[in-house]
Amino acid sequence: MTITPSDMLLYAGALLVLFLTPGPVWVALIARGLSGGFHGAWPLALGVVVGDVLWPFLAIIGVSWVVSVYADFMTVLKWVAAVIFLVMGYMVIKNADKTIASDSRLTRPGAWAGFLAGLAVILGNPKAILFYMGVLPGFFDLRALTGWDIAVICFLSFIIPLIGNLCLAIFIDKARSILKSPTALRRTNITSGVLLIGVGLVIPLT
Repeated sequence: MTITPSDMLLYAGALLVLFLTPGPVWVALIARGLSGGFHGAWPLALGVVVGDVLWPFLAIIGVSWVVSVYADFMTVLKWVAAVIFLVMGYMVIKNADKTIASDSRLTRPGAWAGFLAGLAVILGNPKAILFYMGVLPGFFDLRALTGWDIAVICFLSFIIPLIGNLCLAIFIDKARSILKSPTALRRTNITSGVLLIGVGLVIPLT
């Protein structure tokens, strides 16, 4: 392996911050959790895992090919990663008072329906691979990655969101009350935004 424990820790921290930022997966989990409890939500969390492994893997393969042709592309992408986190942090803070809504189409009962809903949520956004293509080079030197490195990156990319999603499903009632409180929602979003900006500032220094 070529990636260091500090590289993995920084990437894991960024994934945790991203999980804490409400988005489509939160919407889907809350919708299914409110309609079917934990038993309705955990299959969706497993469906999300597929995309959480697939997108970073495809991004690594794609960026590695580009870098093999354009050697200086890695330096550019490192700054792109920093900018992405800074912009995301700013947008989260800017929209700190906005709530997220649920989609009744996500609440269809059954474990298989839940799994497919999770798959649709994570794969229905092809911009995810572009996000990983911009972000991963900020954490790792993709030119030096081995098979084990890629496996570790993909593992981190799904295990941290999976644990977070399952915890959210377990404590869905508490999460529901938090998301309905304007003050708590604003505090959560501002905290997430500041952390995202922090990650963006750290990337150029690593």
